Amino acid sequence: MPLKTELVTVNMGPHHPSTHGVFRMRVTLDGEVVREMEPMFGYLHRGIEKLAEGRTYTQNIPFTDRLDYVSSMAGNFSYCLSVEKLMGIEVPERAEYLRVIMCELQRMVNHLIAVGFFLNDLGAMMTPLLLMWREREKIVDLFEMACGQRLLYNYIRIGGVSQDVPSEFVPALEKFLDDFPGYFQEFEDLLKGNEILQARTIGTGVISARQAINASMSGPCLRASGVDWDLRRDDSYSIYDRLNFDVIVGKNGDNYDRYRVRMAEIMQSHRIVRQALAKMTDLSPVSSVRARIPKVLRPPKGEVYAAIEAPKGEMGFYLVSDGSAKPYRWHVRAPDFINLGVLRDMVVGSKIADLIVTFGSIDICLASVDR
Repeated sequence: MPLKTELVTVNMGPHHPSTHGVFRMRVTLDGEVVREMEPMFGYLHRGIEKLAEGRTYTQNIPFTDRLDYVSSMAGNFSYCLSVEKLMGIEVPERAEYLRVIMCELQRMVNHLIAVGFFLNDLGAMMTPLLLMWREREKIVDLFEMACGQRLLYNYIRIGGVSQDVPSEFVPALEKFLDDFPGYFQEFEDLLKGNEILQARTIGTGVISARQAINASMSGPCLRASGVDWDLRRDDSYSIYDRLNFDVIVGKNGDNYDRYRVRMAEIMQSHRIVRQALAKMTDLSPVSSVRARIPKVLRPPKGEVYAAIEAPKGEMGFYLVSDGSAKPYRWHVRAPDFINLGVLRDMVVGSKIADLIVTFGSIDICLASVDR
């Protein structure tokens, strides 16, 4: 005889560790099965886009550190690229290489953290997170060497970078690049054949290529669904067209594919950094790292949009200039917010235990979701 059951609505978050303190999911359950899920976005009460309209173009760079603070270099790069496009500023070649090196190291940091916490969301898998955090710290040491900061870098500036790297930076980076593949193989040996990981991620949180495109997803979430799209190759910027790398694409669009795409992209970034470092060291060591620009920028009237392939996907800035020293309009296209929009389609019909895993597989930073 079938049992009579009733639907139960529960709130998951904002106190749940995976919901980052300001995100809540109102979940309707039929036993363990998710029948409905409504995302409830919290507020960090920052209003960065409005605040930016009251500051000069240069003063706004620190805001871009704070959007996705796991990938601050990417925020710096995307914003500076948009201002340079608006004003027609040409960036020195050495600065371009430094930007690419920093942003690809940042992608490695982001994916190490993303995969580590994703595995932690599976439960009882703290060891991979700690191992990945160990490698992340080595990269952050390099960032500190370059700009003195460990989280909010403010390193990439309009027209170049804030300063050249010190003489000890290149040997330290070369040592890291030599050592990292061995540690990465340690991760692979630990995880790739793990039955629990495969059982919990293969076939869960599936999003098809059509759904991903219709939702304007980007980054690893889009590529895991089988869409071969990467701005570094398909709408190239900076000096990416001089570098060789593969765009990693998944097949099934499930939690496992999103995890595998990020793992493979870590080594592609490693490959890019090694090439960029070799090309940069061929340049004159006294090359300029910043274009000559006025202290107070007054772009001509007009509007511009420029985007980069940030670790979480397409991060772009739409700027409108009225000819003054402050932007008339400042809008951020953040991948976190848009990728999160498809979460409901990914979890309805799944078990509640898979909901957290699927949420973790999107890889969001809620500071970038709410502006």
